[in-house]
Amino acid sequence: MSKLLRGGRITSTRKDVVKYISSAENDRRLLEHIVKINQAHVVMLSEQTIIGNKDAAKILKALSQLEGIEISSSFEDAHVIVEEEVIRLAGSDVGGNLQIGKSRNDQVAAAIRMELRKEILNIASSLMNLQKALIELAEKHVTTLFIGYTHLQPAQPVTFAHQLLSYVDALERDLNRLMDAYDRVNLSPMGAGALATTSFPINRERVAELLGFEGVLENSVDAISARDFILEILADLTIMSTNLGRFVNDLILWSSSDFGMIEVPDSFSSTSSIMPQKKNPDLLEVMRARTGQIMGDFLKSVATLKGLPSVYNLDLQEVTPMLWGSMKTMNEALFMLSQVVPHLKVKDVSEKALVSFSSATELANMLVRKHGVPFRTAHKIVGALTKHLAENDLTLRDVTPQLLRDVAKKTAKTVLNVGVEDVQDSVDPVKFIEAHKTLGGPSPAEVKRMIKNRKGRLKNSRSWALKKGSYLGKAEGKLASLMSVYLSG
Repeated sequence: MSKLLRGGRITSTRKDVVKYISSAENDRRLLEHIVKINQAHVVMLSEQTIIGNKDAAKILKALSQLEGIEISSSFEDAHVIVEEEVIRLAGSDVGGNLQIGKSRNDQVAAAIRMELRKEILNIASSLMNLQKALIELAEKHVTTLFIGYTHLQPAQPVTFAHQLLSYVDALERDLNRLMDAYDRVNLSPMGAGALATTSFPINRERVAELLGFEGVLENSVDAISARDFILEILADLTIMSTNLGRFVNDLILWSSSDFGMIEVPDSFSSTSSIMPQKKNPDLLEVMRARTGQIMGDFLKSVATLKGLPSVYNLDLQEVTPMLWGSMKTMNEALFMLSQVVPHLKVKDVSEKALVSFSSATELANMLVRKHGVPFRTAHKIVGALTKHLAENDLTLRDVTPQLLRDVAKKTAKTVLNVGVEDVQDSVDPVKFIEAHKTLGGPSPAEVKRMIKNRKGRLKNSRSWALKKGSYLGKAEGKLASLMSVYLSG
């Protein structure tokens, strides 16, 4: 137990109890933020004439000497370690005033938010890098035939670019959720104290400004209690993990010999210890599992926070390690995928498209458009035609006008006068794609438009990230400048 906390209400606490409840190990990543919070707080105390300039300079000098300080689980947390070191370096008469007008409660909440906003920007950068890789690969495959699946059954022809853009759009929604949450994360709880603020005339807005926060969490009870921002980020990461999971699942399936639609390079694959022919997507499988664990962290955090009363409870410290673990897992997955994507190879699936009857929908559309057949009747005719082809080991290439007429008459008692060109154009997967030029469709012209549009949106996202990073950098520079003034005085 820190000597700062002994001898008052509590004489001592057992060492094994202190070790059990200590968050010191997990506080390592917060240390730099704890130091900056104390620096900003001391500057504010001096500006508000709550402490003298000379005392402020002594405390700030002590804080500047804390780089590389040992974090030990024999202490409750990093906050008391920092305070104890400041008192040791500046003396108790001066350093003992470091905690005027603040508590560990508002300080830890602020430190978590400072680290989290940095992590959000890191995740956003990794996510945008993956979007960029997907867009660049899509540009190379605007006309590359690909097969879309529903129910894991071949459904309709698309292009590989069209499929890739679907992931770009999902990732953009993930990014937008993080961007939206960032503004709620970047609010300062400093000055809330333990729960009721302080009777000292502090300036909460000034501390927020020096720490790069864009506002203050006004109600002091809410400022201390709130961990919904952690749940929000974990929820965003959970949604992101489902989107990445779908992408990873697709890559695993498509790269299997049964699907045979893409190839994952050897450098991102492994082999079997006994079966020499195997090329296993181990990287993607591990990624699928690890990103799934993010949902577990979210649920564990909800379970921890749901039953707590207001204000501060030490249960709260058990949530933040799960947040950092999920952020790390997601960042690693996004990075690895951004490395895999540029090296994906697409195989020729033109024969597969015919064998799987993937353009059959257009054959039905042609009967509606050119021959006035009601769609439901056309659907029935083409369905019966497909059944006949499958049962006789035929493909859409084998469809003739006569065969179509015979099936229509037998199935729907419909007389057709269909030409060879009508049939050939309808079953051609490439012409199928070209014809689907509705907004958001797979036609090359529409895909090119979407690529250009996504590039512009990605540029705007990067501008947002640069703006937020610049804001934090300016605040850090301002605090450093003030430190120099005090230390040189």
